[in-house]
Amino acid sequence: MYEKLFQVGVPTLAIIGQYLFGEWPPPPTLLLLFVTSCMDYATGMAAAAYEGQLKSKVGFKGIGRKIAIYAVIVVAHFLDVYLIHFGMESKAMIMNAAILFYFLNELLSITENVGRMGVPIPEPVRNAIVVLRGKDEKKTV
Repeated sequence: MYEKLFQVGVPTLAIIGQYLFGEWPPPPTLLLLFVTSCMDYATGMAAAAYEGQLKSKVGFKGIGRKIAIYAVIVVAHFLDVYLIHFGMESKAMIMNAAILFYFLNELLSITENVGRMGVPIPEPVRNAIVVLRGKDEKKTV
């Protein structure tokens, strides 16, 4: 029973993934590694527990945000398809830009989470976070 489900389910998921995300180049793989591995989620939960502020409602919002990231990537892919169809673009530039944005956001969030737990953050990484966050941010690492 499970073998048949696996034989039908995996190809079906692959077809759906191909349709929603197009060709599977390295950028979606990086995003998949960081978002679905839940490193950000796990470090956020650990930091909240460390600070004594662990709440399941906040955790569920985090999971919803991870799902929403993929919704934006799907929209970006279809924008690329549309632009390529009309000759305005030749590569998946919008999707790759969105993936890069979320990938960097995940890295920043993971670093901030471990910083909240008292783990020392190397100065070059701290400087990169300040630059990537923008100058108007008042958060500290």
